[in-house]
This record gives sequence, structure tokens and C-alpha cells, in this order.
Amino acid sequence: MTNRAPTIRLNNGREMPILGLGTWKSFESDAYHSTRHALDVGYRHLDTAFVYENETEVGQAISEKIAEGVVTREEVFVTTKLGGIHHDPALVERACRLSLSNLGLEYVDLYLMHMPVGQKFHNDSNVHGTLELTDVDYLDTWREMEKLVDLGLTRSIGLSNFNAAQTERVLANCRIRPVVNQVECHPGFQQRQLREHAKRHGLIICAYCPLARPQPARQWPPFLYDEHAQNLAKKYGRTTAQICLRYLIQLGVVPLPKSSNKARIEENFRAFDFELSPEDVAGMEQYHTGQRTVPFSGMSGHKYYPFNDEF
Repeated sequence: MTNRAPTIRLNNGREMPILGLGTWKSFESDAYHSTRHALDVGYRHLDTAFVYENETEVGQAISEKIAEGVVTREEVFVTTKLGGIHHDPALVERACRLSLSNLGLEYVDLYLMHMPVGQKFHNDSNVHGTLELTDVDYLDTWREMEKLVDLGLTRSIGLSNFNAAQTERVLANCRIRPVVNQVECHPGFQQRQLREHAKRHGLIICAYCPLARPQPARQWPPFLYDEHAQNLAKKYGRTTAQICLRYLIQLGVVPLPKSSNKARIEENFRAFDFELSPEDVAGMEQYHTGQRTVPFSGMSGHKYYPFNDEF
């Protein structure tokens, strides 16, 4: 097993491992145990968020593995995200410090704006907000996020769930450039135009739900279960999930597969020591349906809802 994932260089010169552990829907003890195991396996890129309600558990696992001598803080790339309820410029620094307190860290490596759409703030424990959306301009939020870099609270800042036009608006008005845009991306939703746009502007695409959201009972999605997928897996002596993760890596995407299953966490990490042929990469394009699994449809009427645009 490869002990470390290779890294990719961000537009500010920092390095980020090309595969990370996703923790969305990893609740409490699941997030704690999966983070501990991932660090033991060799993962050095961990992705959490304020709204995941597991920063404390992820941070506890990191602290323990540092104390055990498994990793140093500098070796672990930690991402967390500003929640929609904290878009008001007056709340941004406090929100970041709250996440750092949850994580037990002095800084994160990457702090993302989770969505371009803000939500009404009632209190910090109202983590998911409500669908009371606000008109806070994400540019005003971004300017406060830039100050977090100045303060040393985060090394890099980035976007999540932004479309191309919104990304360009940030790029045209920023002092510190975003380094990534974290979006849904998998063989069924390949984001080709957004990937090309990001590449032109020097941003890395990070993929949440890189295996979609598998439903084994339905044998869905096809790219994990159908005959072509099974044949590819046999050809390379891999699992269909490893084929998909390798596919994304070869597209220049950084996948963030989530699992709380120890064997799956190990399996997902073994995507570096083989390569798909150009023909097999091209063959994966047949799976693109253009269907999102996470449409954030409750926000669809908002002026900053990102998914009304084609990309």
C-alpha cells in the first residue's frame, strides 16, 4: 500500500494531497474512528465542515495521532468550511475561530465558503440554519475570508458549490485568489466545462461524492455496478470504486471519498499505484448523465443559487 498520496500544487505554491477523506454524514464516533484509521493508513488530507457537526471528533482524532507520533501537524492537510449562517462579514472571523476551537487546531490548511448563498443567523447551534436565506453578497464574505489568511488562521482559502460566473466574479474582485472549488463530481456528473474553466483560472476541482451516493440494493450508480465497470475492475485487478477514484485523479480532480468502513477507507486509498489507459479514461465518459445527487434544491429560488447556470 502506498504510504502517502502524491500532492498537487495550489496556485499559492502550497501542496495538497491528491486524495482526501470526506466526512460529510460521518457522525460523531464514526468521524472520530474513520479519521483515526485514515491517518494510520496514510491519508494526510481530511475534509470536514462546520455544518457536518463533526469537527470536534475529527480534531480529537488528529490530536491523538499527533500525540502517538503517527503524524505531525504539518503533515496533515485539514479543510473546513464557513457555514451559510456565518456569511455576514461581522461573523466570518468568529466562525473560523469557532471551527478552530472545535478542531483543537491553531490553523487550518484550507477554509472554504461552503455555498455562495447565505442563511439567516440565529445562533451557532442552529448549524444548518433554516431556509431563511439572506442577500449577503459572497464578495463581502470573501473579503473577510482573505483577512483570515492575514491572521494566520488558514493557509489558503477557496470556494465550494460556486458556478463559473460566480468564480470569475470572485477572481475579478479578490486580493487573495481562491485555490480550489469543491463541487460534486463523479463519473455520472463529470463537470467537464467547470473543470476546464477551473484549469484556465488556476483552480483545483475537489470532488465531494466522488462515487455519487451508492445504493447497493439498486445496483446504482452504473459506474460501480454494470458490466463495463466490472470488466474494467477485472482488467486492472481493482475494485470499481478504485477505478472511479483513479479516473478522477487522472482528470486532475482531487476526490474526497467518505467512508466509515475500515476496509473501504483502505481500499479507497489504493488509487495511486496504477493508471488507466487513455482509451479506458475516454470510455468512462459514457456514464455522464448530468444529474446531480446533491442539488440544494431548497435554495433554488435565490439570486446566488449556483446551479441554474449550465456550469
